[in-house]
Amino acid sequence: MKLLAVTVSLGAALLVMMTAPSYAAGGDAIFKKSCASCHYTDGPAKEKTIADQLAKKGPELFYAGSKFQKAWLAAWLQDPKPIRPMKYNSLTEKNKGDHPKSSAGDAAAITDYLMSLTSAEVKAVGIQAKASPQAKQIFNKKMPCSGCHATEKGGGLSGPSLVGASKRLNPDWVYAYLANVKAFKPVRDMPDFSGVLSPKEMEGVAAYVATFE
Repeated sequence: MKLLAVTVSLGAALLVMMTAPSYAAGGDAIFKKSCASCHYTDGPAKEKTIADQLAKKGPELFYAGSKFQKAWLAAWLQDPKPIRPMKYNSLTEKNKGDHPKSSAGDAAAITDYLMSLTSAEVKAVGIQAKASPQAKQIFNKKMPCSGCHATEKGGGLSGPSLVGASKRLNPDWVYAYLANVKAFKPVRDMPDFSGVLSPKEMEGVAAYVATFE
């Protein structure tokens, strides 16, 4: 009887393996097939000139695991909503919101792959959401970030929206990006704030962004 049970179990396991969805092969394979034509994951070395930047169809993802929150990414891939008001690399054409949807299985596999792509520039500072008056002043007046980035209270259209940043972005990544944007985007529109804001001020802005619903 034990031998029969083992045989049945092995047969069932083999059947599951034979009928498993394609994403079991790995999120990297799915990404290369479905996403790599618009997004690259091989680091900043690929982007050296303005022409390189303008040739891209979507944002680079070589630091996705440091930037995004895993639960948000898995959900977004299944039901993508525009993050940028304007089409990528355009200041005149609106984002059509036509990013392909992924099945739940593919989204989970792609998410696992993208979350494995991290940057040594992003340290585990442990920044927590906090809306200090100083950070609000820097975000809205001193810099001002709201000139390019939309929030739930309004703002610009030329950069990615920060609506929902509390669920989408890792605050430690926001801080690292403010401090050294060139490490993530060698050719960039956003300024490097390391020579303008102190580390404490940049931490404050990252904590403030982390409150955005």
